[in-house]
Parts: sequence; C-alpha cells; structure tokens
Amino acid sequence: MVKIRLARVGAKKHPIYRLVVTDGRSPRNGRFLEEVGHYDPSSNPATLRIEREKIEQWLVRGAQPSETARKLLVREGVLKATAVTRPQQPQKKGGAVKGAAPAAVAKDTPAEESAPEEAAEEGASEE
Repeated sequence: MVKIRLARVGAKKHPIYRLVVTDGRSPRNGRFLEEVGHYDPSSNPATLRIEREKIEQWLVRGAQPSETARKLLVREGVLKATAVTRPQQPQKKGGAVKGAAPAAVAKDTPAEESAPEEAAEEGASEE
C-alpha cells in the first residue's frame, strides 16, 4: 500500500520533516517514491510547505496518509476534515474478551435475579 507520511531529517533536538510518498513497508527514513512537502514544527509558527497538485494526484491513485500527515493536509485544506473511524478489530471465536469476568456481570443484573423466582412460581402453579 502506498502511504503519504513524514520522514524525519534535521539536526538532533531540531526535527524537520519531509512529507513523502512511500511504500508502506519501507522504514520511516527509507526509500520513498516522491517528496511532496516539508514541515518544520520548531519554527514559530510551524512552517508547512506542500505541493498540492502532487498530493492530490497520489490521493487519486489510492495513497493513504498517516494520521499525522492527514492532520497536516486537513490544516492546509487539501483534505476535508471528516471524522475518520478506525475499523474495529474482529472478535475471536471464543466470544469472551480476555480478562473480563462475565459471571460477576451476570450476578449484578436484575434480570438474572428475577429469573429463578419466575421459574419457582411456574413450577408451583404446575403442581
């Protein structure tokens, strides 16, 4: 998958980032396909220079921005500010979540407490 993300450059204690388009499997500062911008968070105010046309071309091709890159692109107006929800993790077939105590939860519910009483009443009426 092609990603748009930040690659760190700059001196120690003074980070400067490049906004790059890269293969998702490559390391953070590894090989990239194209450089599409620069970001300097330590200047006041933070400096962001992007090449909007290149970014839009990569987004049309299916490139996915990282969370930080998405925030920067929304701030510059390249992307719309929409609430992006992360996909939920599929639950395991065991059903119960690891570490949860379902027996303790079941005792506290009022439906569980009334069920034995109703069963006792039904049994008494049948006799």
